[in-house]
Amino acid sequence: MPAVAAVAVGAAVLAPPLLASADDQGLPPVTPEELVAQVAGAEAPALSGTIVYTARLGLPSLPFGTAAGADPVNLMSGSSTLRVWTDGETRSRVALLGAASEYSVVHDAAQAWTYSSDDDEVVHYTLDAADVARLQELEKSGPPVQGDLPTPQAAADAALAHAQELSTVSLDGVTTVAGRDAYQLVVTPKSTTTLVGRTVLAVDAETSTPLRVQVWSAQDDTEPALEVGFTDVTFATPTDAVLTFSPPAGAQVREVVVPLPTDAELAGAAQEKTDGTLPAGVTVHGEGWDTVVEVADVDVAGLVAGDPEALGDLAQHEPTIGSDSAQALLEDFGRDPSQGAPGELDPTALFDAITTAVPEGRLISSDLFSVLITDDGRLLLGAVSPQTLQGLA
Repeated sequence: MPAVAAVAVGAAVLAPPLLASADDQGLPPVTPEELVAQVAGAEAPALSGTIVYTARLGLPSLPFGTAAGADPVNLMSGSSTLRVWTDGETRSRVALLGAASEYSVVHDAAQAWTYSSDDDEVVHYTLDAADVARLQELEKSGPPVQGDLPTPQAAADAALAHAQELSTVSLDGVTTVAGRDAYQLVVTPKSTTTLVGRTVLAVDAETSTPLRVQVWSAQDDTEPALEVGFTDVTFATPTDAVLTFSPPAGAQVREVVVPLPTDAELAGAAQEKTDGTLPAGVTVHGEGWDTVVEVADVDVAGLVAGDPEALGDLAQHEPTIGSDSAQALLEDFGRDPSQGAPGELDPTALFDAITTAVPEGRLISSDLFSVLITDDGRLLLGAVSPQTLQGLA
């Protein structure tokens, strides 16, 4: 769900020559263009802080209570709290907090650890010696790929990633987030049919770091449909003790050696990106905020049952986030279906709860996006109305 919402945010930049004036905080005036350039050019800072992620997507109520633990299902609705620490370079720690549990990801250069207090298990991800050497050579040729955890920086990057003709970008004065003065950048789609009404980015006036991102639905102007922002933040390098992982006493430790893609695979992926090649079975309709992605040959029954092969030809295109630590989080959340769903979650019950029957198949409708799963094995997704997807089907 967070990934879908992040994709829906993606479209922006540059704007009419408006100006944010200095107010009582005494901040210097800035234009939207200047603020966008500052955000894009800012280096990743060292910091520590608390992030609250809140989803008000208008999804149907689930047939079970919200899990008390640090469970990714909780990201579909309500609020989740994360603690983050990073040196701004190769070391970071992220903890997804639950009422009575924690899921942590610690990243240190070419290795990462995940820890779930629910099952008291540590997973240690490493590369073999040859791949470590290759990784070091690859990093010399360019900057490392950044992760896509649900942080204000990641959400802001998505919102500021695309062409100026898709949106109007303006400034809405200044605000205070986590006790820090910030400019507010407002991205408003030019599309009149997208479900996204606007995206508001609060940018730290001193460091140009996004402190909060709010995504508003075109259908509800009372509160953001999706919000991720700091409640407290300190711009300083965390102590070595915080960024160093030690397995808790008594925890089980599982070792996983992660294969680095071959040079041929990396070259092929880069070529696909350059050519704009889509994976087999994927079709894109429309553009900008009205883009709809269609995936063919989806084994719906297999997906509901948690079968990782259910996407058929797309199975070879493994889901990826980017950085080692973020990828470890994704992979560990994508558990072996034979072990059962986290927290005894019944995927069939979840599917039935969040979808409704329509003539074409089953529909997921929210305030920011729609998903249609057709009876003939196609999946259509976009930040558009259900009627738009049904018309394309």
